[in-house]
Amino acid sequence: MPRTTTRVRPTGPPGYSRTLRREPESAASARRLVRTALSAWGLADLADGAALIVSELVSNAVRHGRRESIRVFVERPGPSRVRVGVVDFSHRLPRRGECEARSEGGRGLAIVEALAENWGVERLSWGKRVWAELAGA
Repeated sequence: MPRTTTRVRPTGPPGYSRTLRREPESAASARRLVRTALSAWGLADLADGAALIVSELVSNAVRHGRRESIRVFVERPGPSRVRVGVVDFSHRLPRRGECEARSEGGRGLAIVEALAENWGVERLSWGKRVWAELAGA
């Protein structure tokens, strides 16, 4: 089922995307896609942060999404800038959770906010696109 695509954009380098099953194991595939893209673009210094962010976004989509698949994407809006994100079929917007020190969940968006230069949500007619940007040196 996973399908990876690359498309050239008229304003910049190619983007990478992959359709994955909406299941926890897809976070590993999403991290590999991010690391592959960043390596190809010579932005390996952003790989750890971007991989952690995409893991959190996939985790949220798995927990709150609908249907059986999600779409992970990696884009390069600038020479030293990367945007990673997840598209799912839910209209439920992400919100920062309140968690206790010992709880296992609720920290995803706090991690995204700490690592990303910027992040946001784009509403779609059938769901949403959650993204985060990182910038290198």
